[in-house]
Amino acid sequence: MNDNAFTFQTLHPDTIMDALFEQGIRVDSGLTPLNSYENRVYQFQDEDRQRFVVKFYRPHRWTAEQIQEEHQFALDLLDDEVPVAAPLLFNQQTLLTHQGFFYAVFPCLGGRQFEADNIDQMESVARYLGRIHQTARKRIFQARPTMGIEEYLTAPRQVFEATALIPASLKVAFLNATDALIDATKARWDNSVPVLRLHGDCHAGNILWRDGPLFVDLDDARMGPAIQDLWMLLNGDKAEQRMQLETIIEAYEEFSPFNSDEIVLIEPLRAMRFVYYLAWLIRRWDDPAFPRNFPWLTGEDYWRNQITIFTEQVKVLHEPPLQLTPMY
Repeated sequence: MNDNAFTFQTLHPDTIMDALFEQGIRVDSGLTPLNSYENRVYQFQDEDRQRFVVKFYRPHRWTAEQIQEEHQFALDLLDDEVPVAAPLLFNQQTLLTHQGFFYAVFPCLGGRQFEADNIDQMESVARYLGRIHQTARKRIFQARPTMGIEEYLTAPRQVFEATALIPASLKVAFLNATDALIDATKARWDNSVPVLRLHGDCHAGNILWRDGPLFVDLDDARMGPAIQDLWMLLNGDKAEQRMQLETIIEAYEEFSPFNSDEIVLIEPLRAMRFVYYLAWLIRRWDDPAFPRNFPWLTGEDYWRNQITIFTEQVKVLHEPPLQLTPMY
């Protein structure tokens, strides 16, 4: 089966109900779909009025070993009292299978949206990121990938060249903008920075707020530099981002050391995210959910805007990196 063309067309409600019943769970409500494009995730209530979330992994994206490493990381964090959504055990297994699908069941943990502009909440999130990385350094991923140029730039560039979604009239200009961005990113990338297990996609949408932060969705967990789990918390202009980063680092270092050399990777990582995300949309276009939710991907205005975004990011990559206020 073509990995990129898989569409979940065979995952029916009865299939999900049967899978849960095999684990002794009787669904006593409907299956409420939750926002997830990569996988299929549903909230439900059992006959004891307990609420759960079941996650069906898109086949062929991750191997069983890679998913188990994600689960083990979540369990490691839970053991160290880090608030994270971790899978439940069934017969000592977190990774379950049904009709060729990998899936897992999680407790339903509600919360409010994390307020990215709330400095107190940001400090709390940063402290817990320090604790997450404290746990992360205890072992490494053996099966999951390490962030790098090949996955985030080279492979997406091949996707761009092959796709018919980019209008012919803009294809050359878009590929030229992509090549310029790749060259500028490579010039700033540093392979010598130590790597560790990461959440990998630690933006505000993957953080809920209860009495403190709750981290969800470790689906993109991988090895990489620590700054990857910090930079997506930044917002606003450069001065605002500098103040936010200083706040984050100060709180983070209560639990983990921070290598200030990694600050120069913020803009390369941002560029890599731009490129990787756009290639992800193209790769998933055969899934009916994507044309339905991203219709603008077929419009010329969208691609002109992407050329502008890539060009502007090249300029940013040629500027001096973010500088922290000197300490005396």
